[in-house]
Amino acid sequence: MTHIAERTTRIETSASSVATQKARALRAEGHDIISLTQGQPDFPTPDNVKQAAIAAMERDETAYTPVGGTPALKDAIAEKFRRENGLEYSHDQIIASNGGKQVIYNAIMSSVEPGDEVVVVAPYWVSYPEMTKFAEGIPVIHECKEENDFKVTPQELETLLTDKARWLALNSPNNPTGAVYSADDYRALGDVLMNYPNCMLMSDDIYEHILFDGAEFASPAAADPRLFERTLTVNGVSKAYAMTGWRMGYAGGPEPLIKTMHKLQNQSTGNPCSITQAAVIEALSGPQDILAERSAAFQERRDLMLDRLNNCPGLSCIKPGGAFYVYPSCAGVIGKKTTSGKVIETDQDFVIYLMEEHGIAAVHGAAYGLSPHFRLSFAASTEELEEACRRIQGACQALSG
Repeated sequence: MTHIAERTTRIETSASSVATQKARALRAEGHDIISLTQGQPDFPTPDNVKQAAIAAMERDETAYTPVGGTPALKDAIAEKFRRENGLEYSHDQIIASNGGKQVIYNAIMSSVEPGDEVVVVAPYWVSYPEMTKFAEGIPVIHECKEENDFKVTPQELETLLTDKARWLALNSPNNPTGAVYSADDYRALGDVLMNYPNCMLMSDDIYEHILFDGAEFASPAAADPRLFERTLTVNGVSKAYAMTGWRMGYAGGPEPLIKTMHKLQNQSTGNPCSITQAAVIEALSGPQDILAERSAAFQERRDLMLDRLNNCPGLSCIKPGGAFYVYPSCAGVIGKKTTSGKVIETDQDFVIYLMEEHGIAAVHGAAYGLSPHFRLSFAASTEELEEACRRIQGACQALSG
């Protein structure tokens, strides 16, 4: 009889992954499905990055590398942090892993003991609380208010932190809401964190380069120097450079933490792909013009989605400041009936209705810790987005009661 470890029962499969897979399965069966579930740019990886990978293969750079990345990769990461974020990290303060997800997993597993708390502000990226539970920690979930742009306030943070808190996890621009924290926001939160010396800050900056309306990106470790030694600055190339399948994330942080994360990675996956490392060096060090171009394209799509969704009966959506998601409230459709007589009781019911009766794949808000909302990715073509919004409007208009 196969024995399954108890620790695996503490975690759930990613809801966004489940929704994406369901959409793929329905498409394979011949159904007309528009999937807006996945956090994946629809742009290609830049040509110069692909050429750097080809050149690395032609140089036979296909062997093991140092576990946390080659010296050349760490040079490129350190220069990126200096150039774009005003942060100074040595090689011993940097690690490269197989995606930003592994960076965060390594950090939590390296620092959270049974009973320790990780403060996770909702709406949140789906993996923060699951990783915490796997480490036998306790996710402390706080539902942020829409009127505060879904951001945690200093007053709220003060009520969440205890002496057991080991991390505050923040993602800006945020998945799923697109909320953006400013330098002033971080300094105000820093005033609270100073009273809890055992709590570190996880700054997930993966959407750093996807900002709208002239907003400036702020890194907490630079905005508030008091936080530098207590911040793990996490980033990667998947979103900005459309390199989701290349699997590369990286981080800068306190040397003792990075050293422990390195040890864990050494005994799990080993080094990230050598070819990907060469590609990432080019991504971080080569021309950066494409970042602003793609961010502008995402802003146009955001504006399209906002206009259409806010004209759907029962839906309302605030303007995201970055990333490539909208997080509409569907409170106005709760309690209504579909044409088949089914009552929409939750945001999950609404998302199922969109999928089964109107061919739109989305992710329900409960998966991100805050209902009644749902997440739509606008990392898709304008044509797809226009058709998706047309179907969503039709779905809302078809409800009664």
